[in-house]
Amino acid sequence: MAGYQYTVIVGNVGRDPEMRYTQSGVAVCDFSVAVSRRWMDKNSNEQREKTTWFRVSAWRQLAETVNQYVHKGMQIMVAGEVDASAYLGQDGTPRATLEITARDIQFLSRRGEVEEVSGEAPTEADDLPF
Repeated sequence: MAGYQYTVIVGNVGRDPEMRYTQSGVAVCDFSVAVSRRWMDKNSNEQREKTTWFRVSAWRQLAETVNQYVHKGMQIMVAGEVDASAYLGQDGTPRATLEITARDIQFLSRRGEVEEVSGEAPTEADDLPF
């Protein structure tokens, strides 16, 4: 039986997109998104905040659009498949990263206007940059 996952995040772009092309000429654009959650700690009665960082990759036409319009600090919604990877940091401590391959992106403006962009993630292994 085949599985399916679809993750949606809303947060702020942490760095400007970086555009590149695979050897076969397929556009891919990478950027990061910070998703923050706030709550009131019942024990200390203090407000707490936790931020989770996601690395986002957009492919093909969606990558071209992201490269043109996305910039650091803007609020964005990203929907797609998430993958977690573990690795050792330069200091030898274990670390993890969350990566989303974007299928849909919405740019959320400060005035409440919403602009939607859709695209397809790579389906062939030859299009992957690694």
